[in-house]
Amino acid sequence: MGAPRPGGLAIRGLVTAIRFLTIVPVPGRALEGPEALGRAAGWFPLVGLALGGCLWLAHRLFSLAFPPLLATLLVLVTWKLLTGGIHLDGLADTLDGLTGRDPQERLAIMRDSRIGVFGALGLIVAILIGFLALAELPGTVRGKAFLLAPVVGRHAPLHLARAFQPATPGQGSGSAFMKAVTLRAVSIGALVVIVAAAVILWPWGLLAAGIGIGLAWGLGRFLSRRLGGLAGDSLGAAVEVGEMGVLLAFAAFSFLRWI
Repeated sequence: MGAPRPGGLAIRGLVTAIRFLTIVPVPGRALEGPEALGRAAGWFPLVGLALGGCLWLAHRLFSLAFPPLLATLLVLVTWKLLTGGIHLDGLADTLDGLTGRDPQERLAIMRDSRIGVFGALGLIVAILIGFLALAELPGTVRGKAFLLAPVVGRHAPLHLARAFQPATPGQGSGSAFMKAVTLRAVSIGALVVIVAAAVILWPWGLLAAGIGIGLAWGLGRFLSRRLGGLAGDSLGAAVEVGEMGVLLAFAAFSFLRWI
């Protein structure tokens, strides 16, 4: 058999990204090998934009049938269900790991599938912040927040993969992902974020995106010092923090009457 065509590899990368980032059972052949996810990383922000479009549509539909607060909660639940809660799991494991005494113990705690007190509290706080930030927004602005936040969140791990070193080089899916993410993928992802933010809400969308990426980068820097690098769970936590940053920015802009 001949070598796969570039177009075929691109489609396989898209399939890989969709299957990892969502629970949508798309047909097709995914990329193979330990670095497959990193090779598909360029698609992450676009998959985030598609997810945001689904959330925007869900928001419109739920708003026709339910009061604003309940509609917002239902969209938030839909959001986490569509992603399989994978990034919430990374956030919980990361928070639990911070209770360790040294990097080795912290990483060992993060690898434990059981959830601890810090992880459980972190999940509750994250969901509450997201819900309250969205609930305070006017309906039209809330829909724009649903569109933008997933795009920014899914660009965050690409940025961190290039900015920091893996905590366990050569071991684990997180290390393989970080090794395979290219500068080209980060650049394409950044372009998608910039265009989406500008179109969704000019110019405040750009500022909100910058805040989300900035918070994710700050988390990455903090975790890199505590863990000696970043792990897969760290990247998942960065997705949640990046999304949270966008929602908080929208809430602040609305409260200040900038939007």
